[in-house]
Amino acid sequence: MKNIKSFLAIFGFLITFSFAAQAQAVALTSLDGDKINVTGQTGKVVILAIGATWLPLSKDQAIVINKLAKKYAGRDVVIYFVATDSVLTKSKNFASEEEIRAFGMKNKLGVKILRDSDGLVTLKKFAVDQLPSFVILGKDGKSIGEPYGGIDPDSDISIPISKAIDKLL
Repeated sequence: MKNIKSFLAIFGFLITFSFAAQAQAVALTSLDGDKINVTGQTGKVVILAIGATWLPLSKDQAIVINKLAKKYAGRDVVIYFVATDSVLTKSKNFASEEEIRAFGMKNKLGVKILRDSDGLVTLKKFAVDQLPSFVILGKDGKSIGEPYGGIDPDSDISIPISKAIDKLL
């Protein structure tokens, strides 16, 4: 009986900790210097397009981002490009804010760009294991399903992402 009580106490602690971790705010800084709480946008579906300017597939990701932004314009959907480029100048994955802005302009990104240096926040928080990826947050700020990872030139990743968004609206 003592073992069962210990097990239940530990299990309860783990469940509580899990919910507390999920509820923690994920705030990123935009290139304009604004702090954006991506998990605190109650009532809106949030799409995080997590990529890097140095990654060739992020150009294809930008096409998908723009397609989704156009489709969901004027609705309760917010889309962000999250740049995981390093802020460390000696890193091979370094990109300055000017380089990230240039990436956005070159690819005609019509969404706000947020910075998560080296992906330290988003990759861990949302269990992203490859770049580029898309993460969908429901109207309660919690991630919905697994991240949509990778870009396959033979399929349109915007279709399953759109279906997931439509279910939430």
